Amino acid sequence: MNQPLSSRPKICVLADMEQALARLADWSAIHALADVEFINQPPSGAALRARIADAQALVLMRDRVPMNAALIHDLPELRYVVFTGTRNTTLDVAALQARGIPVSHTEWGPSKESTCEMTWALILGALRHMEQETARLRAGQWRPAEPGPLGGVLHGQTLGLIGLGEIGSRVARVGHAFGMEVLTWSPNMTPERAAVHGARAVNLETLLAQSKIVSLHLVPAPATRGLLNAERLGSMRDDAILVNSSRSALIDHQALCAALQGGRPAFAALDVFDVEPLPADDPLRGLPNALLTPHLGFVTEPVFARFAQGVVEGLLAWLRAEKPPRMLS
Repeated sequence: MNQPLSSRPKICVLADMEQALARLADWSAIHALADVEFINQPPSGAALRARIADAQALVLMRDRVPMNAALIHDLPELRYVVFTGTRNTTLDVAALQARGIPVSHTEWGPSKESTCEMTWALILGALRHMEQETARLRAGQWRPAEPGPLGGVLHGQTLGLIGLGEIGSRVARVGHAFGMEVLTWSPNMTPERAAVHGARAVNLETLLAQSKIVSLHLVPAPATRGLLNAERLGSMRDDAILVNSSRSALIDHQALCAALQGGRPAFAALDVFDVEPLPADDPLRGLPNALLTPHLGFVTEPVFARFAQGVVEGLLAWLRAEKPPRMLS
């Protein structure tokens, strides 16, 4: 490990948009040894390079700030990186390791449970028109002036899960509690694996054609990027609700906007987007049949408390020339 630092190092904490890390852990020991700058809304490009050029340590909130090899090359003082969670898809770990820069991460906390609950919040909010009904009440109304479709019921409907891992299997259990039939598909799904979670393995075409609710729970891979393209979106039921609390790369963004404008699927409830924060001029913002939330799946007090504790543990170990916990090999 590195020798003890002879002067006060600079630590930059990037993209803690919730401003939670400083609140949820005791940073006093770190402040005694280092200067800490919280850059909660970091710039990009050259402005970011200038802001963090003299940082010896970086704290990354998940993968919100891409750290590629070119950016890492332009940070000559960098000596340690810690990121929250257990996976960072925009961090070039190889570039850091080539320079001998240690990288560690935090624990997750109850993020799987949190994302499952967020998924069901999206499903129920879309099914029962929560956003529209709340807006009507705030406008001083009670019922709509014109007739229109009413909210639905989940009991007896079909839930299609694209992915049945730690989060998807939790979503399946809740679906059973609502009295739903659960179908599932993923590139490596088997009937036996599906049956363990009370689901029936089908091909993707069958899942899309039969499911009232289609919920995505895959990590993108070359074979699944843009999985839901125009053709597949058009094959969904005309009353279907598409839910994505996983990764935006699974859906063709432009095709989704066009499909929603055409009314098939009937509705989308989305927590993840290709560009985050979602640009003000993104067409999704203007669609009445889209429920949008700002990537809240993992954003809960217990999860961020675990993030904060893990970040402080890693920084203190590094500042004391000790091996940080949860190092990447």
